[in-house]
Amino acid sequence: MNNSIRRIISLVVIIMPLMAVAAPPRHGVQNRPYADMRQLHLGFSVGTHLPDMTFANSGATAYDGTVWYAEQPSYSPGFCVGAVGDLRLNNWFNLRFNPGLCFGNRKISLREASTGETVTQSLKSTLLVLPIDLKFSALRYRNSRPYVSGGIMPAFDVAKKRNENLMLRTSDIYLTVGLGCDFYLPYSKFIPEVKFCFGLCDMLRHDRQDLADDPAAMRFTHAIRRATSSMIILTFYFE
Repeated sequence: MNNSIRRIISLVVIIMPLMAVAAPPRHGVQNRPYADMRQLHLGFSVGTHLPDMTFANSGATAYDGTVWYAEQPSYSPGFCVGAVGDLRLNNWFNLRFNPGLCFGNRKISLREASTGETVTQSLKSTLLVLPIDLKFSALRYRNSRPYVSGGIMPAFDVAKKRNENLMLRTSDIYLTVGLGCDFYLPYSKFIPEVKFCFGLCDMLRHDRQDLADDPAAMRFTHAIRRATSSMIILTFYFE
């Protein structure tokens, strides 16, 4: 079992006891019975995310005869904060807009094939995310209502970039799939959600004019054919 699968299982294990704590003990009392009838409501969110990057290595031989391979060997959790806008379409579907910021860091390892020499680099990011999701909810049962969602998430890295061995593009677009549960508390809704995000764009900047006179640094960019991003986001909504 690899590290990414362990992380996913850990996130789900974290959510389950939180759901149990949020559920009120009194079965006969229905909190906020008309909460889902509002046409539009707002809220805010906090959470954590695990950014990942998958590399398609080119196997190209550098000017000095070396062949380099890139990978992300470990994962660093980041922090997310955002706002929520929810538009009711009918009894089953809602359209949600959740703009926010995700602060994260990817630790990339570049390894030479024959000698095992390793160069590491941290790719810090501050992502402005603009997810739009279609939410499909099941029937409400007492004070809980599970749901699934799907949508797209444009993302823009607003962090200042430096001249480094690898540089990422500043924009990407993700396909997202989420699952969660609405818990109806006496004065608000508490909603834990896990969302899986799959990037569609090649994030590596291949045209590095800033490294044109530095073949030792440019060999790392030439070693990678494509780099795609993905994320697992654990979010807690308060609406």
